[in-house]
Amino acid sequence: MKKNMKRNAIIIFIITIIVMYFVLKDDFTSIVDIFLKLDLKYIFIAFFFYFLSIFFKAYVSYKSVAEKEKYSLLESIKHNVITQFFNGITPFSTGGQPMEIYMLTKHGINANRGTMIILQNFIFYQIALVLLGLLAVSYNYAFHIFPNNTVLKNLVLLGFSINTLVAVGIILISISHKFTRFLVHKLISFFSYFKIIKNKEEKQNKWDKRLKEFHECAKSLRKRKMLFVGGVFFNLLSLVCLYIIPLFIAYSMSDFIGLNVMNTLTSSAYVLLIGAFVPIPGASGGIEYGFVKFFGNFLSNSMTNAVLLVWRFITYYFGMIIGMIAFNLDERSNGE
Repeated sequence: MKKNMKRNAIIIFIITIIVMYFVLKDDFTSIVDIFLKLDLKYIFIAFFFYFLSIFFKAYVSYKSVAEKEKYSLLESIKHNVITQFFNGITPFSTGGQPMEIYMLTKHGINANRGTMIILQNFIFYQIALVLLGLLAVSYNYAFHIFPNNTVLKNLVLLGFSINTLVAVGIILISISHKFTRFLVHKLISFFSYFKIIKNKEEKQNKWDKRLKEFHECAKSLRKRKMLFVGGVFFNLLSLVCLYIIPLFIAYSMSDFIGLNVMNTLTSSAYVLLIGAFVPIPGASGGIEYGFVKFFGNFLSNSMTNAVLLVWRFITYYFGMIIGMIAFNLDERSNGE
């Protein structure tokens, strides 16, 4: 694992240098001048919303764990920060969930129960993501805030469609496990026929196990309706806090006209939908490209690039730093 972490860290570092070069090469003097005039109170507000986003997600995890004597809200916050670190250094953010299950087992919560909690949180997050995505797509459809860029439009619609299909799949599993199992088996057989998937039976058995876990998780949530409603609601709050951060960064640069709340939320939602397709840790490169293309409709070039650098630091690099520190402290305390 450490070898992969080092390799991914090197990839992130190289891509960061390349991205910063392209961001700064034509606007270096203007961007430095903007940074020298930053109103720090708005930067503190941006950090506050970032921490608030973490808190809301951690609170959902805390409420999902029934054994409160084993798991405190403070532990949940620490786990969430560490999870962000592992999501940040792995492609498609795949490293966080296994690490979170591992951390739950260290608190005496068995792996099956830990897996159930992670699945529940995934369901909450996925539904919240689709709801905000629907709001963003609808808002742009109604007010046409972005120019018609076919490539970006298709990427956003593809991202929104995939996330919606995942949410629909979750609902299908919760309603009918047998039907979903039949459908998945047919899809695996189809792709296996064209040699796209190998080891057909092994894949089917693997998906049978996953579908069973999801079905049990969905059944559990049907019995805990308030947990479901609260989980989706607090994930919505968490995403809104994350999405609104660029607005306060723009305010810190004395731009109170370019962005408003809805433009910021819509642009952020679109940026993260595009970032979901980038198979690089932190979606580096794709995230920055999407940010410039969408927020550039409301801000000058220099302002867009300046906001991008601060936003990326707060929402990604800063989270990586505190996540790495929390992970190392946690490992040392367990080693003692």
